[in-house]
Amino acid sequence: MNVVLKVLLFASLRERAGWSERSLPFTSGVATAREVWNQLNLGPLEGISIAVNKELVGENQPLQAGDELAFLPPFTGG
Repeated sequence: MNVVLKVLLFASLRERAGWSERSLPFTSGVATAREVWNQLNLGPLEGISIAVNKELVGENQPLQAGDELAFLPPFTGG
């Protein structure tokens, strides 16, 4: 069985990347949310909210095989 990390993008991030969901091979070398973000090459992480398994976390959250990692753009009010 392949060990994967499920990555989700929302709203403007999805539009920027051209995809909303990907399963990435999980390797112990990519251990934090920030490292995965850097691999995706979608620009600066500032202002982006990060959720692991539907719970908001910090950018240095360690990841486990099988986690669902979501990146959410800044929310605008009005």
